[in-house]
Amino acid sequence: MFKNALLYHIDPSQAPALAELEARLAGAPFIECGATQTESAGWVPPRGDRHAALAEQVGGQLILALCTETKAVPGSAVKTALESRLDRLEAETGRRPKGRQTKALKEEIVHDLLPRAFPKRATTAVWIDARAGRMLVAAASLKRADGVVTRLVDLLGGGIAPRLLQTALSPATAMAGWLQEQQAPAGFSIDRDCELKLPEGEKATVRYARHTLELAEIGEHIRQGKRPTQLALTWRGRVSFVLTETGALRRIQWLDGLLEGAGAAAGRAEDGFDADVAIATGALRQMIPDLIEALGGVQAEGAATPAAAAPSPAGNVADLPPWNLAAA
Repeated sequence: MFKNALLYHIDPSQAPALAELEARLAGAPFIECGATQTESAGWVPPRGDRHAALAEQVGGQLILALCTETKAVPGSAVKTALESRLDRLEAETGRRPKGRQTKALKEEIVHDLLPRAFPKRATTAVWIDARAGRMLVAAASLKRADGVVTRLVDLLGGGIAPRLLQTALSPATAMAGWLQEQQAPAGFSIDRDCELKLPEGEKATVRYARHTLELAEIGEHIRQGKRPTQLALTWRGRVSFVLTETGALRRIQWLDGLLEGAGAAAGRAEDGFDADVAIATGALRQMIPDLIEALGGVQAEGAATPAAAAPSPAGNVADLPPWNLAAA
């Protein structure tokens, strides 16, 4: 359910009740794109059964799912059709349309071809943890997550005001410290994937894949100005993921240490969906505070955000850009 994610803070008192949420979601269900429509979005049952509820509650956790469908005509098809039409008009009139006429013809071609375009669908899960005052959007892209959050806020009439969680230490600075010191934060271990980039100019990039990261050359790259943009980590032998410079968690995987307890959870759950939710949210509710602590804690509200500083050892608050926690 959660492969990537961005984490938002919410006021616990703003968390909607299940019945109210279900009623609101029912007013904005997913409807597939019309013949000439390029995009459509709406809420679908997170359980995957079209007749199930649009809002699920498992172990006190609220789970929603937004489905987005897009249709696009390949640029090559539009270009071929446009050239053919321009050639025909030139032969008929003796002049080749340009400027606004060409643009209008292109729009007309796209409109004509859209009914034959294949739609693409993507479903994004949302987890609301009212007790902890957090909301997790299962997306690695801030643009995609913001689209989901905006729709949810509009749906609830502004009754909920999610904001990205900000930590005192930026992920890039923290990762640089861990790599330089060759020491992961408490509860975590450094795995075998890493990417470092120069922040300006040619953006020279160095990548390590399935490679030990206990290398002096990595520290040298950091001293020369490269900043870690991705680092693979494992939390307590139970969850592995890639932390990015923006704070996104990508490629989340549940490991054997976590799945050993899955049987008991599945036995108590109604079906696989309930077990998946119980396992994923149970692990993330424990891991998130450890990750926040590793990043210096939550940034005090209203605190200034100074310009990014050079990488420093983990534990020193060097810069304060916002970060987005990730788990789809």
